[in-house]
Amino acid sequence: MTAPRDDARHTAGDGTHLVATRHGLGRLTGDGDVELLDLPYADVAALLRAGAGLAPARAAAVRRRLPLDALAGDVVAPLGGTPAVWGVGLNYHCKARTTGRPLPTQPVLYLKSPNAGSGPDDTVPLPTSVSAQSDYEGEVALVIGARMHHTPAERAWAHVAGITAANDLTCRDVMVASGSPTLAKSFPGFGALGASVLGLDAVADRDAIGVRTRVNGELRQQASTADLIFPVPDLLAWISRYVVLEPGDVVLTGTPTGTGQDRGCFLSPGDLVEVTVAGVLPLRTRFRADTPAPAAETPAPAAEPDPLPGDARPSLPLRTESLMP
Repeated sequence: MTAPRDDARHTAGDGTHLVATRHGLGRLTGDGDVELLDLPYADVAALLRAGAGLAPARAAAVRRRLPLDALAGDVVAPLGGTPAVWGVGLNYHCKARTTGRPLPTQPVLYLKSPNAGSGPDDTVPLPTSVSAQSDYEGEVALVIGARMHHTPAERAWAHVAGITAANDLTCRDVMVASGSPTLAKSFPGFGALGASVLGLDAVADRDAIGVRTRVNGELRQQASTADLIFPVPDLLAWISRYVVLEPGDVVLTGTPTGTGQDRGCFLSPGDLVEVTVAGVLPLRTRFRADTPAPAAETPAPAAEPDPLPGDARPSLPLRTESLMP
């Protein structure tokens, strides 16, 4: 993990900015250091499930302070224990213009498997044995901080702890063949989140959060949540009409134009995708070819032991008719 770019830097007074590491939760400072906190939580999701939001991380004592670069390879998924990741299809006006599809009248929602998660700088296998169209989707992800159910739009932001970056990976051909977004988006590693969680108190403009996606260094996507068809408060209020959102849950806000599907080019082994959400450490994901485990060989039946002398056994006739009526 390298130091953040300029758009991911914040002074200590700007609010809460957290990373999960193999050494525990860390608080990012404005000068590129990480303060390892005296807290018992493995990641931000566990902290939020304790019920006090991000407040314990703001008040926690510091065990050790290190440069972010010194933690290279030790920064892990900040929301590794997230039980529910909700996604929404076609939620950017620019995406609707590119595809020529009519604007939806209500959010089209899906769930990703909790077993699909991956974190910063992870290498994700492309399921090449079943798909030739693995695609990236850079998104702004909302991290729920307080329980939501029947929450009106005007109170929705009060239930959000912070934001992070997401790469909502998708096998386009699997989605078409199966008709299931959940199936097409739940391959191992296809739920990339990170690399940090920026508290809502540190978000400069919550109604226009920028997101960019680069593939092998080439800019492919660039937009902000000001272009959402269903803005964040309306999206959260809609979901909470039907389900309960708990602290630590994640809601993806949709992807803008510029995906591989839009460009007619999909991911290949060796590719590097970087998703940057304003203020959040970049989320980098590398890709390799899938190597399915070989099928288990059926063991040969055990040989019959040689009969002992005098151990004559009667010969039974071979039954050829079915035992079923």
